Amino acid sequence: MKADFASMTSLCLLRLSAIGDVCHAVAMVQAIQKQYPQLKITWVIGKVEYQLLKHLPGVEFVIFDKSQGWRSYAKLRKDLAAQKFDVLLHMQVALRATIASLMIKAKIRIGFDKARAKEGQWLVTNHAVEPLATPHVLEGFMGFAKAIGVEDLTPRWCIPVPAADTQFANDLIGKDEKVLVICPAASKAERNWLPERYAAVADYAVSQGYRVLICGGPSQLEVELASAITGFATQPIENMVTKTSLTQLLSVLKNAAVVIAPDTGPAHMAVTQGTPVIGLYAHSNPGRTGPYLSQEHVVSVYDSVIVQQFPNQDIPWGKRAKGKELMALIEVEDVIAAFDDVIKK
Repeated sequence: MKADFASMTSLCLLRLSAIGDVCHAVAMVQAIQKQYPQLKITWVIGKVEYQLLKHLPGVEFVIFDKSQGWRSYAKLRKDLAAQKFDVLLHMQVALRATIASLMIKAKIRIGFDKARAKEGQWLVTNHAVEPLATPHVLEGFMGFAKAIGVEDLTPRWCIPVPAADTQFANDLIGKDEKVLVICPAASKAERNWLPERYAAVADYAVSQGYRVLICGGPSQLEVELASAITGFATQPIENMVTKTSLTQLLSVLKNAAVVIAPDTGPAHMAVTQGTPVIGLYAHSNPGRTGPYLSQEHVVSVYDSVIVQQFPNQDIPWGKRAKGKELMALIEVEDVIAAFDDVIKK
């Protein structure tokens, strides 16, 4: 395999979304760049995700804006019309990604193995990564680097941000300040913990000498959840929701001492910055989607829930648990215990 790829000069990566997944993909891209420093890399990426990664060195980005509907495919075809790549890494299992891949000309088209190549992906690829039985998403992505001969698959991240965003975070969080950042909102409301329980943990952190910030984006869900948390809290909490760009948030997460979040993008952003993350999980398997470098800090009820929902069955590794009230099974005491464990270390 190594001999086949030693002479490649151009590579296209197709991974449109989401924030957490593109954070995993960065580690793979930078592993490729370490082995093939002269390789020209083009990344087809979503509009929002681009805002986080647009300063990544050595990568040319082509934005795929799914909000444009069918016009997004025509634009992608036009943007890449003059290019034919040696290799395409087709790293997204979604119908829109399968269709988008048809706009990309490449001699070698690598997708997931048969078990994971759903949504028609197997129809538009001619090579597959090695199958993995129980991979974390990041490990699944690293399989693509391995498929083109990359030897060092140790995940590392370097996501540059503008100096002004670094200064923003430095002004917000002093050098020796102990700060807990809570990023409370996932993309779906059912994956969010209860606001009164976030508030209870925040109050405890303040009692331990920590300053608490709530961070998040501008969606109505995030705004309302942050407001509810501050309403329940008895100690001061600073609400930074809507007040940071993605790159500013990345810098804030870097300066934090610890982050608490459900299954959401900022949890994985914090991992890229080396900040400990307490992940809160009920619906998805944290072994697959948990914060990669903070698995020991995850507070999860997933294992017990999934066994109850599918008794006496072989449960697929990526199987999701269903139910709108599952996050209520996570107790405040368990999250506080995880917080104590992190700050002791």
